[in-house]
Amino acid sequence: MTKFEELGIKNPILTVLSEIQFHEAFPIQAASIPVLLSGQDVIGQAHTGTGKTAAFSLPIIQNIVPKGGIQALILAPTRELAVQITGEIQRFSKNSHVRYVTIYGGQSINVQFNELDRGVEIVVATPGRLIDHIKRGSVKLKNVKYVVLDEADTMLDMGFIDDIRFILDLVPKDHLTALFSATMPPEILMLAEKYMRSPQKIFIDSDDLSGEGIEQAFLVIRDREKMEFLLKFIKENTTGQTIVFCSTKERTRRVAHDLEKERFNVVSIQGDMSQFRRDKAMYLFRKGKADILVATDVAARGIDVPEVALVVNYDVPSHDMVYFHRIGRTARAGAKGKAITLVSYSSIGDFKAISSQTKVAMKDLNKELGIVVNIPDPLKREVSHRRGGGRYEHSKPWKKIRRKTGGKRGKRRRKAKIWRQK
Repeated sequence: MTKFEELGIKNPILTVLSEIQFHEAFPIQAASIPVLLSGQDVIGQAHTGTGKTAAFSLPIIQNIVPKGGIQALILAPTRELAVQITGEIQRFSKNSHVRYVTIYGGQSINVQFNELDRGVEIVVATPGRLIDHIKRGSVKLKNVKYVVLDEADTMLDMGFIDDIRFILDLVPKDHLTALFSATMPPEILMLAEKYMRSPQKIFIDSDDLSGEGIEQAFLVIRDREKMEFLLKFIKENTTGQTIVFCSTKERTRRVAHDLEKERFNVVSIQGDMSQFRRDKAMYLFRKGKADILVATDVAARGIDVPEVALVVNYDVPSHDMVYFHRIGRTARAGAKGKAITLVSYSSIGDFKAISSQTKVAMKDLNKELGIVVNIPDPLKREVSHRRGGGRYEHSKPWKKIRRKTGGKRGKRRRKAKIWRQK
């Protein structure tokens, strides 16, 4: 692997990297850092957990001019990812006299005003709150030299594409742009074509959906049995923390509540929570004061906790990329991890579509645990009885044919019809 000094990184950053045990660069870092240091735009396609933050932040920190105004904008789709990026910048810039701020919705805007008034060189922000500050005049873009769009595909999915265009139209034309995304939908490519200048395209593991370093397994069970097996897998995980992913906010609340009743140290994050509660939950989890985090997909964006040893998909995710994002919360930075998906009978089709995208065989826990799958036949439908003794006959399972037969009401109707005919 390549050492950071070979990429053009200099002291005092090298000293900090050595202190935090960053001796060799990951592939996305080795490919991106020299290009960004040379002043060329970059499009990087890489999945989470590949070291993207260092790939774009180290060149920015090295080239920042202290007290030169806001020189770098880093846009992220969620508050959690923005906070994570700022945390990495804080580590890397320990000896560099670089000032930075994180701005996002849900936090007091007056607190952000005060931090901006003190003077910063790097702004890490979610698009909506950044636009608020631009319109209020608290963020001035005249000195911006670097713009980073991190997880651009997620920002597209969350409806931020127009906000991004608005921001890019305001920054000086001669700025450098770095765009990082796990996928490259047409809208992202069109954005790059309009706003980037001859970007260097870097593709790291763009087709690798295997989840390297992650032992993947699944268990097909009834939905009502999921909590029983979740408890079993959590108790068996003795090597680190656990993240449980749920599909809805209500499901997240219920699962967290049930785990608390079992006396586990649990925190949860989901969209309805206040920013203070979300920040507190993530602080407790990152510090190891909570063993289990229960989260929805959007709320969990940007989670980077090295001690996560187990990820449980309590619900099958809606898309294969969501699945790989979820399981990527474990096995960070070359470590090993385990991911288990609990598949209800109604989700088997969705899970098969996802599992077909993996490059490694998933362990079948039904065979290992001796659990037989008895899937009800949806074509076998019972005849539903009506009050009064009548019934509906279903001649076709997929099409309800209503024909009234028998019962007191049926007899009365036939008698009335005969009487009228007379």
